[in-house]
Amino acid sequence: MGSAMHLIPITDPADPRVAAYTSIREKDLTAGHGGRFIVEGKVTLETLLSRSRFAVESLFLAESRLEPLAGTLAQVPEGVPVYTAPQDVMDQVAGFPMHRGVLACGLKGDIPQPGEFLKGNSPASPLLLLSDLSNHDNTGACFRNAAAFGAGAVLLDERCCDPLYRKAIRVSSGASLFLPYAQGGTGLDMVNAVLNAGYTVWAMTPRAEALPMQSLPVPDRLAILLGAEGPGLPDALIDAATPVRIPMSAGFDSINVATAGAIALAHVFGNRA
Repeated sequence: MGSAMHLIPITDPADPRVAAYTSIREKDLTAGHGGRFIVEGKVTLETLLSRSRFAVESLFLAESRLEPLAGTLAQVPEGVPVYTAPQDVMDQVAGFPMHRGVLACGLKGDIPQPGEFLKGNSPASPLLLLSDLSNHDNTGACFRNAAAFGAGAVLLDERCCDPLYRKAIRVSSGASLFLPYAQGGTGLDMVNAVLNAGYTVWAMTPRAEALPMQSLPVPDRLAILLGAEGPGLPDALIDAATPVRIPMSAGFDSINVATAGAIALAHVFGNRA
């Protein structure tokens, strides 16, 4: 490890310097102005340090992980504190056993709303639009799929959970740290902003009257809209867009929302390859 590494040993679970990591299972640091977020695990830490667009505030590592992570830690920005502790102390701080012993705290900064984002960005790659997704696993999986299949950005309405929540980051394999995204406003606000920016919006729905996805030409500027599992997209959003369905076996019309997004994005990706 380089001489610039700023290692700080922690022996007391109540040390205020690691307050951001206290009982992280029960709290979401991302809420409010100047929010923070927690990254856990080697893969997402590497992403945070190598390709994330967010600033790193600190790291918190089990002492046993320092040597195995030496290569990764060489990327820690100068002056960023790296707190270290025995595994049992780290577990007491975090509130549950962190067997991987790898945590970091990032700074969320200002996240633009979809309309604001589109004024300064107009990705040629497809957009993924998420409305009313409250499940962190689904949100994280949608980001992972978007990154895998070349989406230019993910836009979320105000009812979606935060993609920088700890579990969403982990499920996304760190994709929510580097893939551009915007969040805010209603679902209809988001759809109208995308339409006004010149995109065709495919509203994914199992409705029988929706057009089969494979029957449609892939527009040059496309946004794929997904709604919550169960209720799906509300009528207002479907009516504002082009209703599109994924053909399925008779008597079965529902799959996981992230899976639906993956199928649609893979279809578009394959048609552009």
